[in-house]
Amino acid sequence: MKFFLLTGVILWFAWGNSFAQVTIKKDEQGLLFTEGDENILFYQKAPKNHEGEYERRHYIHPLWGLDGTILTEDFPDDHLHHRGIFWAWHQVWIGDQRIGDPWALESFEQHIAEVEFFAQSDGSGVLKSEVEWLSDLWIKNGEKEPYLKENTTITIYPQAKNYRRIDFEINLLALEKNLSIGGSEDEKGYSGFSVRMILPEDVTFSGKNGKVEPQTLAVTSPGYIDVSGSLGKEGQKAGVVIVDHPSNPGYPQPWILRAKSSMQNAAFPGSGTVPVSTSVPLTLKYSLLIHSGKMTDRQIRKAMAH
Repeated sequence: MKFFLLTGVILWFAWGNSFAQVTIKKDEQGLLFTEGDENILFYQKAPKNHEGEYERRHYIHPLWGLDGTILTEDFPDDHLHHRGIFWAWHQVWIGDQRIGDPWALESFEQHIAEVEFFAQSDGSGVLKSEVEWLSDLWIKNGEKEPYLKENTTITIYPQAKNYRRIDFEINLLALEKNLSIGGSEDEKGYSGFSVRMILPEDVTFSGKNGKVEPQTLAVTSPGYIDVSGSLGKEGQKAGVVIVDHPSNPGYPQPWILRAKSSMQNAAFPGSGTVPVSTSVPLTLKYSLLIHSGKMTDRQIRKAMAH
């Protein structure tokens, strides 16, 4: 693992500019992102399990709200495989051989080959990771061989007014020919970029055209879903806007939404599968806007304009 903390740059920006700087603190489990004295999110680098099962790594938990309230869940009782902010697929195939279920953490593990952190002049912090996917169902010469390389960039911006923006760019490159990924093999077709949030009783969902009602199957809301409710301290209103970028394949991607006991998911590619190239990465881009109070469609579009 290579780990770069640009201390000099962080100090220079902290002293020489009026805006805050996103920085990190490292421990044996992973990386804590902070702004001043406020926690933003924790990147889980080390393997983590529940009583020896459901081992996972390379995800975000906790994610904190602007007032310091934890917004995400890990190992929830109803779905022990759910983990904070994560991206995973139910189906992985090489040719006609199925080699695991990363979503359910079955026959799936990840090797983090490299992690880098950069502080940028606008105050943001950038985490870049290179991760190999492996399975006990894909063996070569008696050993597990990586079948996919993932390069993910997470950019965390300083707080701006009543929100904070976090960008995710996920690049998937097959290391074996004829590799494909897909969602759950039912009408729901869930998998892909997911947010497992703590959901209050008064949770609401909205898009650019107003309120969105969760259904058993996927619903449509072009561009984004705002998940809001009494998420702040002492029941204050807050929320998380999940943004599906226009450059994504299948845009606008459908949404699997749940008012309790589950995750919120930009479902791609659905119940079918899509090929992953060995030469051109499959790129997926999403953003989160962590906000207090509420955000209008105009405010969301303005926050995403830069």
